[in-house]
Amino acid sequence: MAFEEFEPRALPASTTRLCTAVPEGPPGAIFVLAAEGGYAAPAGECAVRFGRGRDAVQVAVGVRDPYISRLHGVLSCEGREWWLRNEGRLPIHLPGDTMVLSGRRLPLAAGYTPLLIRTPRKIAYLLEIYVVSEQVEYAGTDAPVLSVHSDSYPLSEHERLVLVVLAQRYLRQERYPHPVSWKQVAEDLNRVSQSRDWTPRAAADVVDAVRERLSFGDSGAAQGSVLNHQLIRSLLQNTALLPSDLHLLDEETLPPGAPAQV
Repeated sequence: MAFEEFEPRALPASTTRLCTAVPEGPPGAIFVLAAEGGYAAPAGECAVRFGRGRDAVQVAVGVRDPYISRLHGVLSCEGREWWLRNEGRLPIHLPGDTMVLSGRRLPLAAGYTPLLIRTPRKIAYLLEIYVVSEQVEYAGTDAPVLSVHSDSYPLSEHERLVLVVLAQRYLRQERYPHPVSWKQVAEDLNRVSQSRDWTPRAAADVVDAVRERLSFGDSGAAQGSVLNHQLIRSLLQNTALLPSDLHLLDEETLPPGAPAQV
């Protein structure tokens, strides 16, 4: 096929998996493939939508699963760079421990990228993406194996407040997020909370209690910030924490925090 004739088109479900075959297309073209078929489009003013609303998207994903949003995500092109935006509620997972949270977006690298959407029922939906680079190279890799420890993570108002402060770098979608230090957690809580008695130990006790209640304590030799990292990612995975929770760091919209005990 001449590349100047490359037009947006649907891909049948029988299309060879993108991790095993490099598609042919002009630089910047994108190929998107799910279990029921996919879509290919050149770079330019176009977008590829995916989700369970078969009639409203180019790539159907989880069409019978109510946990998948009707429009779960959009792949849009700016110049020759493709961006992934999460329009759904559940996070979209990329390789390398990266998540795109609801309402956030991330640029996609050239080559092969597997995306996973995992539901509270522990069903994972794979979406394969291949962006044609200037020099096409095979970058196949298996989709990551993800795990979820609980289907439901209820949080009280003061627990949510402490966890949002602890997880604020994740919620802001920083590239290499890590939990905020307990000292910083206490300082931020005392800045925004109606109760000004927070200490590092009191904040840590709240998080420890959440971890214990959610049966998240079995983490082998993990400790300290590693435990917090694992807990935060599981809360994000199950949408117990959302980027919209960052509004709690605004003093004018903050619910009361629990008084801390030394």
